[in-house]
Amino acid sequence: MTEFISSFSENAQIDLDRFDHAILAALAGDGRMSITALAAQVGLSKSPTQARVKRLEQAGVIQGYRALIDPVRLGRDQIAFIEVRLGDTREAALEAFNKAIARIPQIEEAHLIAGNFDYLLKIRTHSMREYREVLAEHISSLPHLASTSTFVAMQAVKEDWAPPSL
Repeated sequence: MTEFISSFSENAQIDLDRFDHAILAALAGDGRMSITALAAQVGLSKSPTQARVKRLEQAGVIQGYRALIDPVRLGRDQIAFIEVRLGDTREAALEAFNKAIARIPQIEEAHLIAGNFDYLLKIRTHSMREYREVLAEHISSLPHLASTSTFVAMQAVKEDWAPPSL
């Protein structure tokens, strides 16, 4: 008898059926939903629903559960996007840059970009004064930094992500 060993690479995409998509959509809306409520919502019994959730967690599709905190209510409503150009884009330089930006708590998102610049950073602070301090004290001293351009957001229109429905 041949043993089947399933392994998922870090970026492997897995096939999902309509029940998996329904589970993901429900949990994206309420990550604290009980298995019983989830099963009722997706139209399965409790055991298969629980097994599917466990499989989605093990496969890395569900990466974890957390509380969604409103940054505006915490006074962190200043958002700026920074286009970053590096002087060196070899792998070692990118790795050094990535490690350095991971240590700056005000950087909410960082994306390596294919285009006229190298990275797009989303910075969230309490005020323009704090943003200027982050730019002067942290961003400007990042390794391999050649130049930056800042774009200040006037209003967040949409900031959530949920899996698309089938």
